[in-house]
Amino acid sequence: QVRLVESGGGLVQAGGSLRLSCAASGDTFRNYFMGWFRQAPGKEREFVARTSWSGGSTLYADSVKGRFTISTDNAKNTAYLQMNSLKPEDTAVYYCAAAQTKAYYCSAYGTWGQGTQVTVSS
Repeated sequence: QVRLVESGGGLVQAGGSLRLSCAASGDTFRNYFMGWFRQAPGKEREFVARTSWSGGSTLYADSVKGRFTISTDNAKNTAYLQMNSLKPEDTAVYYCAAAQTKAYYCSAYGTWGQGTQVTVSS
């Protein structure tokens, strides 16, 4: 029943910022933990950040700590990933996902959005 739709990707120069949005729907989506993952061509999908709709249980990958912020706007049923100080190595397709358990590995996330491309140029 849970559906996720990402938006907000685009092209940005190194040092710039983007905010990704993940619109959630479904009767039980607030029972899920929300995660952000990314995948570059030829590489495995990697964990970026995770939170709950209450704002607790936040977790970040070491590669994005201090630069990215995960948050939710419960009134809009939307999770966000604010990305600052972007680096070329951040270039990837970014996915939001929902897990029934607190986790930071992709296999625990059973519902995924379609992905949004983020490209960071030098």
